[in-house]
Amino acid sequence: MVEVTLIEAARRAALQEMRRDPRVWVLGEDVARGGLWGQYKDFLGEFGAERVVSTPISESTIMGVGLGSALVGMRPIIEMRIFDFVMCAMDELVNQIAKIRYMFGGQAKPAVVVRMPHGMWRNSAAQHSQMLEAWFAHLPGVIVVTPATAEDTAGLLVQAIRSDDPVLFFDPKDLFGVPGNISDPIEPIPFGVARRVAEGDAATVVTWSAAVPVVAKGVEMLAADGIKVDLLDLRTIWPWDQDAVIASVKKTGRLLVVHEAVEVAGFGAEVVARVVDVAGPGALKAAKRLGAPRIPIPFSPALEAEVRVTPEKVVKAVKALIA
Repeated sequence: MVEVTLIEAARRAALQEMRRDPRVWVLGEDVARGGLWGQYKDFLGEFGAERVVSTPISESTIMGVGLGSALVGMRPIIEMRIFDFVMCAMDELVNQIAKIRYMFGGQAKPAVVVRMPHGMWRNSAAQHSQMLEAWFAHLPGVIVVTPATAEDTAGLLVQAIRSDDPVLFFDPKDLFGVPGNISDPIEPIPFGVARRVAEGDAATVVTWSAAVPVVAKGVEMLAADGIKVDLLDLRTIWPWDQDAVIASVKKTGRLLVVHEAVEVAGFGAEVVARVVDVAGPGALKAAKRLGAPRIPIPFSPALEAEVRVTPEKVVKAVKALIA
């Protein structure tokens, strides 16, 4: 095992797969310089300009070129630089990448990985801080990956690069500097398998991405008060580990879903609804969602702090759930 930051774990995963498979290449703004976050540092020197391609500032072009290369047998890593920029390439993503395998009866293979660093980070304001993963969980044809640790980022990125389905990879930029242990070589982590972070029977708490360490801190505070909960990190929200969540809810009878994204129509609503659909309303004594208010992310540090989910908010939500 090697201790590295989350962003370095992602770099090493992409490096490993580019060395393993000559069909893997990366394209996006500034990737030849190492990427905005250093996630492709030294790639140009090793792989050359044919496999590490800095593109013009045109997200629709980047997305379209990536798809075209996949359709002729390549495996592109499409770097969107910041999640919010994907809005400029929605036609290529939503109407082409997500649908083309189905529309051609499996004859076309859009094996692309779209990397989209997302979420709040250093007061980046409303157009550079969004968490819209629920949009894409709603989109048939794509896999949605939302890791929270260096180990999961590395393993899930390896799995994504090897996948024949298009994968939308939400890099949690607020956690890029957080250290963790990864294996060498990096082994793929299958999609749709949750990670149990803490175990208890007072309530089930479900979360993913940058919210995971925040919620984990809240769970530690609850444990100090004698309240132990089951904490599950979904790791991917499509597919998501319905079996693990439902099994936990059957044990605890109470469910809290926490995400950094806006609470209204967030993926937490899907988790609660699915638990009711499968386990029946009798399985739940209480359920609650905790997310951001329905406002743009403020630039002001003080106001951004008010929008964020905090450990204290998690503690308050769980205590209200079990009261």
